[in-house]
Amino acid sequence: MSDTSNFFHVSSVLNRRSIAQHGLDWTRMGAAPGIAGSHRPEVEGIFVCQGEAAAEFFLHINNTGGPVDLWSVDGVDEGLLLDNGDGFFYLPSRIPAARVRLVRSGIPPQLDS
Repeated sequence: MSDTSNFFHVSSVLNRRSIAQHGLDWTRMGAAPGIAGSHRPEVEGIFVCQGEAAAEFFLHINNTGGPVDLWSVDGVDEGLLLDNGDGFFYLPSRIPAARVRLVRSGIPPQLDS
């Protein structure tokens, strides 16, 4: 992994307005379940993945009950990333709105064939 490059976050479209206004903040979770289907934050932090290819995994497992958005996240210091124990990484801090940008919006749930 390289410093501060190509990190992404996937979230329900129901969170779009909040993210645009407040950034990524696990304490504001509630409008929709998380990508894994959880109704409460799994960690005190924000899950991110490196590269759009990795983001595709999260688009595929979408358990929010509806479409999702793909956000790019700027300024991720890889030295601060923590592993949740399952190989997924998160930042143990909020990410301000100025550091996130909507890349793809309204991506429908992907059905298994």
